[in-house]
Amino acid sequence: MKLYYAPHTCSLSPLIVLNELGLPHELIKVDNQTKRTADGRDFRAINPKGYVAALELDNGEVLTEGPAIIQYLADLKPEAKLAPPPGSWPRVRLQEMLNFITSEIHAGIAPLFNPELPDAARTIFRERLLRRMAVLEQALSQRNHLTGNAFTVADAYLYTILGWFKFFAIELSQWPAVAAYEKRIAARPSVQAAMQAHI
Repeated sequence: MKLYYAPHTCSLSPLIVLNELGLPHELIKVDNQTKRTADGRDFRAINPKGYVAALELDNGEVLTEGPAIIQYLADLKPEAKLAPPPGSWPRVRLQEMLNFITSEIHAGIAPLFNPELPDAARTIFRERLLRRMAVLEQALSQRNHLTGNAFTVADAYLYTILGWFKFFAIELSQWPAVAAYEKRIAARPSVQAAMQAHI
């Protein structure tokens, strides 16, 4: 498998999952500005959407969208229990959490990267994001991980997005349970290895 990635993007979460599962893979860096891969190809020929992450399978199929990629990877090694079995109620709850992260946390912070965003809009996005973080604070004050007491693909995804908060001087310390959670996830060997490779 080949994982197309760029630093400081959500492609970190599939890399964490690949490391957790011990699956062989090749990392291919993409320049987000030029849309060229490190070996000179046009990334849009691989993923017409033009953004990472993209996972190219050995059969040539390309899977995009982080939450889809990490669930696919988890299902390759169900014994690792990074995702509950497909069709089960716990899997639906995991998908619920992945959708919340995508639509409220990831999509909530992403506009702040736009330097042309007017200050009034920036304030609206920021305040909405802070309200959504209260939901995570409540959940993580009751358990060690997003969906229970075991690490899942949702934790790899949330950890990735939390890493962006520092770019906007948003201190995780205002949510003590989230801050403690972020430190726990950061200590995992799979995460440390991914952080070193994802540059």
